[in-house]
Amino acid sequence: MKIKALKDGFKAELENVAADKSISHRFAIFALLSDKTSTAKNYLLAEDTLNTLKIIENLGAKVERNGSEVCISPSARIKEPTCILECGNSGTAMRLMIGFLAGVAGFFVLSGDKYLNKRPMKRICEPLREIGAKIMGREDANFAPICIEGQKLKNFNYISEISSAQVKTAMILAGFRADKISYFKESFLSRNHSENMLSFMEAPLKIKQTSLEISPLKKPLKPLNITIPNDPSSAFYFILAALILPNSQICIKNVLLNPTRIEAYKVLEKMGANISYKFDEKNFEQIGTIYASSSKLQAIEVSENIPWLIDEAPALAIAFALANGTSVLKNAKELRVKESDRIKAMITNLQKCGIEAEELEDGFKITGGTPKSTLIESFGDHRIAMSFAILGLVCSMEIDDCSCIATSFPNFIALLENLGAQIDY
Repeated sequence: MKIKALKDGFKAELENVAADKSISHRFAIFALLSDKTSTAKNYLLAEDTLNTLKIIENLGAKVERNGSEVCISPSARIKEPTCILECGNSGTAMRLMIGFLAGVAGFFVLSGDKYLNKRPMKRICEPLREIGAKIMGREDANFAPICIEGQKLKNFNYISEISSAQVKTAMILAGFRADKISYFKESFLSRNHSENMLSFMEAPLKIKQTSLEISPLKKPLKPLNITIPNDPSSAFYFILAALILPNSQICIKNVLLNPTRIEAYKVLEKMGANISYKFDEKNFEQIGTIYASSSKLQAIEVSENIPWLIDEAPALAIAFALANGTSVLKNAKELRVKESDRIKAMITNLQKCGIEAEELEDGFKITGGTPKSTLIESFGDHRIAMSFAILGLVCSMEIDDCSCIATSFPNFIALLENLGAQIDY
């Protein structure tokens, strides 16, 4: 895909950026914890989240779709599937389903694409095995395909060494099927959508900052009836585009404004970005509107609240590359084990663009400059592809494989074209 520089800037109001991926996955999986039909409007119709719907269908749920409205009616019990449960490119789907299925009677096999099957799963499988889960896989269940033979689980008191919403959610789901009350603690609060949604369903979950008390389920949970807000991680690309292009303004509506999801926006504000928010309704999550306009960005050092901006780090690297001075991101080693090694991927590609960039063990150092047009390798990673597509609006860019964008943001390219971008395939 070739993207030509957009010289005149743009003014736009968007309502249809991608629905939140994290909440869409969780809606589908958590619906299985009820005995009544759950409904979500604005469900994300991307490859990853559609795969999650197929998984729960294979587990016995009835799924009805009317456009982006999804209704899920769970079966009385989880059905043992006769096929492999395909997670595609989604680490969220695989890790959450491992936690969900560990305590369910039956035999289950989870697999994904060539990129997902290289991502580490031991962070989920190891603590689950310690409480009685029977899990097998490549390299001692560190890599998929992952095979699970559901067992009765013991309660736990688990302190997580990493701040991960996926680990936390997997352990919550396992705790619901344990024999006694379980406890989970993390050193830094990871994204808390699971706690918010499960509390909305009246789950037996007590929350105290970074600690959770999880009681076994004694009855089905209340069904969900929600409208899924737009994904702030997806909106971020278009906010960034407005900041780095001259004479540009943007307004993005119905965006999830959970504090654990807008840290990257706060970083941009500290860099001098013109960004403001209007907070609207608060139901199970805070929702609102984000405004941004052209800005001169200054360098920054980022080393705190990293779990809250980990998905936006590749796009932040683009902001660093166009800022005045040298910016540094630290304490972000988790970027090494995402859909690609995002530290290596961003630095390799920025260097090809003529930007002074250095790879750190746990992040990167980037000096702002004038990028040049080149051929970018996406490494099959949707966030790498989309980040360099935004840079392409500044200096033109060719990206080798953009099919991965469909895993999370199927209308991304259409929205770019609506802003005036010229794209050749």
